[in-house]
Order: sequence, then C-alpha cells, then structure tokens
Amino acid sequence: MDLYDGIKYNIKGVILALKTPKLLMLGILRFFIVLFFTLVLSGFVLYWHDEILLMIWKMPESGWLIFVWKAVSWLLSIFLAAIAMVLAYLIAQLFFCVFIMDYMSRITEKIILGKEVPFEQGSWISFFIYLVKQEIPRAVIPVLISLVIMVLGLLTPVSPIIIVISSVAAVVFLAWDNTDLVPARRMEPFNIRIKFLREHLMFHIGFGLLFLIPGLNILFLSFAPVGATLYYIEKEH
Repeated sequence: MDLYDGIKYNIKGVILALKTPKLLMLGILRFFIVLFFTLVLSGFVLYWHDEILLMIWKMPESGWLIFVWKAVSWLLSIFLAAIAMVLAYLIAQLFFCVFIMDYMSRITEKIILGKEVPFEQGSWISFFIYLVKQEIPRAVIPVLISLVIMVLGLLTPVSPIIIVISSVAAVVFLAWDNTDLVPARRMEPFNIRIKFLREHLMFHIGFGLLFLIPGLNILFLSFAPVGATLYYIEKEH
C-alpha cells in the first residue's frame, strides 16, 4: 500500500502544481535549470567522446571488429550521457534548486494548512547555507555513492542486480530529499528525520520509481517537492 501511495502522491503533486500558477512557474524554472546543466555537461561528453573512447579501445583495422568498436562507441555515449544527467541534476540541485524546492514546499504547506508553520530563518544567506548543508547528506552523497557502485558493478558478473539495487537506493534518497523539506525547515533533529525515512521506506521507493522513467524523470523531479510535502503534512495530521 505504501508503494502505491508513493506513486499516487508524486502524481498528485504534479496535478496540484499544474493547477497552481506559482508552483507551476517554480517547477518549470527548476526543470530548465536542470535541463541547462544537462545540455552543457552532455555537450562536454560529446566533445570529448572520441578521446575517451580511444583511451579505452583504439579503432581496429579489421572489418568485423570495426562494427564491434562502433557498438561500444554507442554504448559509451549512452553511459556517459546518463552520468552527465546525474551530475547535472546534482550541480543544479546543490547550487540553485534546493532553494526553489524549499519555496515550493512552503507554498504547498500554506495551501494545505492555510498558513505557513513559522520557523527560525535568520538571514537569507545563513538559511541558504543551512539548506545546502542539509542537501549534501540527503541527496548528493547517497546519489554519488550509488553512481560509483553502479559503475563498479559493470565490472562484475552480477552487474544487472547491482545496477538495480543502486538505482533503487538512489531514488529512495531522492524521494527523501523531498519529504524531508518540511521537517528540515522546522529544524527537527537529523536522527528523527532519518527515522521517518526508515519507517516509510516503501513509500519512498514508490515515490522514487517515477524518477526512473527516461524523459519524464526530470518532469517528476521538478514538481516532486509538492507531492512530498502533501504526504508529509497529511501523515503528520
């Protein structure tokens, strides 16, 4: 049931955002920021593609090996593009989108409760630093570790299983990155927030499954703070 709820709340968040102009504009802004960094990093990948491939395997001279070499070239392009997308998301997230996510969450909180729950904000600079500090253990480190495990898993016979496990782990933390917005803003202790993740693990898997759909994943990630905030507030009340 929690797995289904995760999928349901992610979709509910997108629907609410589409009906709320301010949330829609913030989600679109986040989408284009991630898209911009994705295009830039993918451009670097394409520019250095031949050099990277030559470091791995120089182009053979015999006929049939050339076709194998070209197949490897395509696979390398897809693999590097996937890594570029992950890195683009993390860069955009850490330096730009974490603030947008929090603002989307606060708007959603106000829509549901009729008011924002007050919190100690301090200066905007200190608040931004606080948000970035929360983002590092919440999304950046787990996703980077999952990416490294995925790359190393390609070198083992059980690589498909390792890739699936690391992908699920990554989307769980990406989902928690959104459900944690409200308690982090209220300055709740980290151990209580990580306990919430453990107790609602299946929900986070379901919420994050939509992040694995190629093409649509950026769309769902863009509006994920809305659905995650809906879930947290309704769970709280």
